[in-house]
Amino acid sequence: MGKRYYLIAAVVLTSALFLVACQKAPPPVKEIKIGHLADLTGPTSSVGKPYAEGVQAYKDHINGKGGINGKKIDMQTIDYAYDKNKAINQYKKYVEEKVIAIQGWGTGDTEALTGFLAADKIPYLSASYSAHLTDPAKTPYNFFIAADYTTQLRAGLKYIKDNWKGEKAPKIVFIYPNHPYGIAPIKGGKEYAQEIGFEVLGDEDVGLKAIEANSQMLSVKSKGADFAWVGGTTPSTATVLKDAKKLGLTTRFLVNIWGNDEDLLKMAGDAAEGTLGLQAAAVYGDDVPGMTLIKEVTKNEYQHTHFVRGWVSMMVMCEALGIADKKGQLNGPGVKDALETMKDLDTGGLTAKITYAPTDHRPNMSAKIYEYQGGKMVLKETIELPRKAEWLGL
Repeated sequence: MGKRYYLIAAVVLTSALFLVACQKAPPPVKEIKIGHLADLTGPTSSVGKPYAEGVQAYKDHINGKGGINGKKIDMQTIDYAYDKNKAINQYKKYVEEKVIAIQGWGTGDTEALTGFLAADKIPYLSASYSAHLTDPAKTPYNFFIAADYTTQLRAGLKYIKDNWKGEKAPKIVFIYPNHPYGIAPIKGGKEYAQEIGFEVLGDEDVGLKAIEANSQMLSVKSKGADFAWVGGTTPSTATVLKDAKKLGLTTRFLVNIWGNDEDLLKMAGDAAEGTLGLQAAAVYGDDVPGMTLIKEVTKNEYQHTHFVRGWVSMMVMCEALGIADKKGQLNGPGVKDALETMKDLDTGGLTAKITYAPTDHRPNMSAKIYEYQGGKMVLKETIELPRKAEWLGL
């Protein structure tokens, strides 16, 4: 009787534990919740809108194919208008909604969120390419798909110096807004400029909303600068170029990734002629394999180069989501680990191949140099810099 009693009790207990386990087992995931912060109406919306459209276009493409291993991506674009306080408030909502990753945008809001991201373990693929975001010892959940701003600036400086024909050291000034985005590459850029033989003359402050830059261009002219780095967005860059032409400057301009695109030709006209522009992705229509799908999805309607980078950013996130899902780790840490296993991810030539590591979140060390010639963006050279350990985060 005793043995039978214990046997029945064991069966009952086992059944009860099984029922409890079944009740606690999470339901199967049918969709993947992702956040998307974008500037559609704020001071960087001229470049933020096409980038956001690229992010959403790739998401729609993946969902149209059935999603990630059969799981659709739930991702709505939220316009935070480049207001970091709005970004923080929306981020808190995302945490409540249990998103497992976020597509982000600007430097100010990205930097404001880095501490939250690390604490909440939510990977954040932004369009802020500040170098310090590539050091996982400090920002473990931050990623992006282009060479960081300082690496791009170094590449542009190298191109100029390699092609300099003057006998004396080329003179350069730095023009940028007093904003985290504008300031980010300046220290490392100046140090590299001096290292390779530039004479660094100083700085000029031109805001993102600037509608004139006469006093700053008069200052550049008085300094006799051969070159000037411009670290704004396309509208403020156009202002700089037009006022420089009006004042008769012979200075040649090197413009950062967000300050030059197809719209610069419309905004600055012939004042853009001879300007050098940095890019980290193919321009729409370039003859690379990955462009075929973009043309198909966009029905051959011309898109900004910023659209291409947004497309690639979502491509990389989807690749990580697929890896994490197959490992049964469809959560923030799982997506982070998936990103950090990527090595030489081929984007079909849309960007340089992408590699992340647990100790180095620099995706690549590549920048494209375009020159504005005869109303067109002409690719001059792709610069590949070494992945120096001492440059990580700087």
